[in-house]
Amino acid sequence: MNLDAAMQAAIEQAEQVKGRTYPNPPVGAVILDRDGQIAGVGATSPAGGPHAEVLALRRAGTRSAGGTAVVTLEPCNHTGRTPPCVDALLAAGVAAVVFAVSDPNPLAAGGAARLAEAGVTVQAGVLAGAVAGGPLREWLHKLRTGSPHVTWKFATSVDGRSAAADGTSQWITSEAARADVHRRRAAAAIIVGTGTVFVDDPVLTARRPDGALAESQPLRVVVGEREISPDARVLNDDSRTMVIRTRDPHEVLKALSDRTDVLVEGGPTLAGAFLRAGVIDRILAYVAPILLGGPITAVDDVGVLSIAQAQRWQFDGVQAVGPDVLLSLVPA
Repeated sequence: MNLDAAMQAAIEQAEQVKGRTYPNPPVGAVILDRDGQIAGVGATSPAGGPHAEVLALRRAGTRSAGGTAVVTLEPCNHTGRTPPCVDALLAAGVAAVVFAVSDPNPLAAGGAARLAEAGVTVQAGVLAGAVAGGPLREWLHKLRTGSPHVTWKFATSVDGRSAAADGTSQWITSEAARADVHRRRAAAAIIVGTGTVFVDDPVLTARRPDGALAESQPLRVVVGEREISPDARVLNDDSRTMVIRTRDPHEVLKALSDRTDVLVEGGPTLAGAFLRAGVIDRILAYVAPILLGGPITAVDDVGVLSIAQAQRWQFDGVQAVGPDVLLSLVPA
């Protein structure tokens, strides 16, 4: 197996645990034996459990000796709730370590240098873009800025409508798109406004394709100045809920400062407020091949009065999700 293929396998491991490792990063690891065959794989456990490299080494056993560890993030070199991953790699006798992204956390950095000093061949930067823009996107943002990564997620018709003229919106996008949303929800704090709670009465949980609750559930966040009904489904026991009495996006994010991944799922008024405040780091638009027309758009006023004032974004991903298209955009 070549290194790119092994790193892709490590990325897939990381994606599987995204949302279940908070506050640790979701990392994937693959151990190749001396012949370049996969001997073991692993991903970060929930906080306090083994890191990806440790699990992969355990599964590889004696085949680790003389082999190559392929990891999405530079192996840590510090003792937290678990020992340094560098120690485990050296004890296993790996001959080489390949990683995608250097660890920006000064407390954990230095793993590559220590491995090299011990005679291990070290290679950095393999599929770095795929990792930094994939499973580690939100965690790296939090490390760089100190603030949670904020994504505005919405579903729309191809003509930009989030509901039909009568207000119905279930379902604009396909079952495949909804399943993708539920996968992403498990990793996040989900924000909606009180208006969405009044109109749609959402439950805001993460569910499996069979409808059962996923193992990991989001923090549900309701923002606004109006009281919501104690019988609102967003207050049920399926997950935790935070109610924040403000309409200021900056105050909302201050209250969520300990989070890594925040998903704005509310209606057009909430989306407009967060866009005007300049706090959206990414847009995920699920676009269905249908036409609705009518007055209900995906977003209200964003403070743009002319083309010259337009908010500029750029695509960093376009993919098919069932019959729909998922557009990923970041600020230009």
